[in-house]
Amino acid sequence: MKFAGSLDGNLAKIEAALQAAVRRRADAVLFPECATTGYAGDFALLRPGPIRKALATVSALAARFRVNVLVGSPVPSGRRWQNALVVFDRAGRLVHCYAKCQLTEADRRWFSPGDNIALFELDGVCATAMICHERRYPELPRLGVMAGSQIIFHPNAGLDTLAVSRRKRNGRDGIAVRAFENAAFYVFANSVGPQGGGKWSAGDSKIVAPNGRVLCLADNQSESILVADMNLSLATRKYARESITHPRFLARHWRAMLREVRLRATLPPHC
Repeated sequence: MKFAGSLDGNLAKIEAALQAAVRRRADAVLFPECATTGYAGDFALLRPGPIRKALATVSALAARFRVNVLVGSPVPSGRRWQNALVVFDRAGRLVHCYAKCQLTEADRRWFSPGDNIALFELDGVCATAMICHERRYPELPRLGVMAGSQIIFHPNAGLDTLAVSRRKRNGRDGIAVRAFENAAFYVFANSVGPQGGGKWSAGDSKIVAPNGRVLCLADNQSESILVADMNLSLATRKYARESITHPRFLARHWRAMLREVRLRATLPPHC
């Protein structure tokens, strides 16, 4: 996705992408981090009312197209904001709201960290998520997969110098490793192209199978929609499941953490 310069512009892009994805029989559609607003703007100018209205529009689109939608967006949190992934089901119901907990220095100017592990179901399939920079924290998807997730969703908004952006291209980002070590599907949706202020996004959106094979890969220049079939019998979670019991001295600690992860996942989402 190339971010537009306004909420209305981004919502128009989201609507067009959903329409195209549904024509290709997509069941769930993931958009980048801060897809409603863009990521390189001045978040001090945001107001809760327009953001809530934008998310209501996304909810209505999910219901209209009868598709699960996962959209990155700032969400109000007291007097601050959280950088969230907001999940709607096919009826447009709010299913989950995961707030980014590992923040960059730029994030900290505007956002408060979340205090949760993403864990939710879409069409009866358990999934987890992390946001952008959090790819550097492998415990986040690992705990989600240990708790039952077969799919890892990862919205991203690249904001690098052009040289760094180029180095991240063509899978040099560790994502295939995350899929392999968790034996889970991995869906990565990034922004693409120039982001303003001399910053770039590498694009490279992709869907990766549990064996680490890249099923489809976007380029670093154009907007695109990637669609892949997921044979969920391949998402065995084998290594994550085995980690729960061995080494044995850690088993009770893992189980205690997973109880907490599942308990927090049952709390009503706040967006």
